[in-house]
Amino acid sequence: MANPSQHISYDYTIAKWFMFACIVFGIIGMGIGTLIAFQLAEPSLNDFAGEYSKFGRLRPLHTNGVVYGFMLSGIWATWYYVGQRVLKVSMRESKLLMFLGKAHFVIFMITILLAVVSLFAGVTTSKEYAELEWPFDIAVVVIWVLWGMGIFGLIGIRREKSLYISIWYYIATFLGVAMLYLFNNMEVPTRLVTGMGSWLHSVSMYAGSNDALIQWWWGHNAVAFVFTVAIIAEIYYFLPKESGQPIFSYKLSLFSFWSLMFIYLWAGGHHLIYSTVPDWMQTMGSIFSVVLILPSWGSAINILLTMKGEWHQLKESPLIKFMIFASTFYMFSTLEGSIQSVKSINALAHFTDWIPGHVHDGTLGWVGFMTMAALYHMTPRVFKKEIYSKKIMEMQFWIQTIGIVFYFSSMWIAGITQGMMWRAVDDNGTLLYSFMDTVDALKPYYWIKAIGGLLYLIGFFMFAYNIYKSITSSRSIEVEPKSASPMQA
Repeated sequence: MANPSQHISYDYTIAKWFMFACIVFGIIGMGIGTLIAFQLAEPSLNDFAGEYSKFGRLRPLHTNGVVYGFMLSGIWATWYYVGQRVLKVSMRESKLLMFLGKAHFVIFMITILLAVVSLFAGVTTSKEYAELEWPFDIAVVVIWVLWGMGIFGLIGIRREKSLYISIWYYIATFLGVAMLYLFNNMEVPTRLVTGMGSWLHSVSMYAGSNDALIQWWWGHNAVAFVFTVAIIAEIYYFLPKESGQPIFSYKLSLFSFWSLMFIYLWAGGHHLIYSTVPDWMQTMGSIFSVVLILPSWGSAINILLTMKGEWHQLKESPLIKFMIFASTFYMFSTLEGSIQSVKSINALAHFTDWIPGHVHDGTLGWVGFMTMAALYHMTPRVFKKEIYSKKIMEMQFWIQTIGIVFYFSSMWIAGITQGMMWRAVDDNGTLLYSFMDTVDALKPYYWIKAIGGLLYLIGFFMFAYNIYKSITSSRSIEVEPKSASPMQA
């Protein structure tokens, strides 16, 4: 029987726009991240442009540029590609959906560029993953509503009756972020209330421990619904399409989905262990974080078993390599996070460099690899061009993998060293080391971390070049590839 998708002319206009945005913001966000990594190793690099080159000014630009620039652009690029193909309906069949999609992109770009300017100027709420002030929060809500209308509008006119598991995860991303972002960013603009201060300044509607609880309910679940849920949506589509293998177990994908939705929401309390929040909340955060291994590994194992009997593809296809290693890094990162949330281990790990080591293990290995793999898979099908160079892709993979290993291993060692030095006391209970002693001890690891970040950035430039050459210089193809993308040497 003919595949109905062969008779549908999909419109990838918006997917293309978000692909370009993803690459640009990836270069900006990772470039700033590499700079601040070297600033930690060599503090004099903080002073080349006064206050605007300080670590504290650049760090929010790095996190927001990567999370909300690179990651969200990648997620939306894949949605506007995957959504049409899985639901068997084209965006061009609805003028309203096309308008919503274009408005989604335009308002997003305006907001993210203004946000970059405000953060660079030092205008920030100082809340992790929620640094943007209230006018930008309103714009974010508009952007999110436009995306939601696009999701449910496309579902409403679909030809495919069943909703593939990737659609479930995209819907969960939309609903989870919408709920959590609204609650966490409840704030009072001070100028509107008091008539004094900047029009951009605001204060949170919560205070003290309540503010911390709401913030980390959001903060950790920004990781859940942006770093995790949406990326699972991607790999459940792109790995079967690239490998030609069906998902190992659809039932396991559903079990992992519902358990992930329930468990992840309550794990954020592990950020507040040994703080002033109630002890039962700290314990609940620890317990749910440990149990979180089950749905996380359920998804990862389901992905790995999809390649059962086809492991030779790992050697033959760089794209399969990217996706399988992404899933492996996901397993490592989630296990590591669960271990760090155990109270006795958290006492050693909290506030140390082991924590950013854990975050970057997942971000660079899981999110970064999967996003690049998705864009590589999409390029021949969206632009009707062969991938320019398999050799560049292969070199990129190994350079970035080495970079990730340098990064997280150095931060593991640095973090445990920090924790042990902070806790070390003599027979009289006096601390053996000053804070600066720990900083001096960590300097070699900061250099290894910075070099690892630089290697990853070099790999990303190789990725951007390969995509650019594919679009501009590669051979055109009439029939889209059925599995692994056709590549030149």
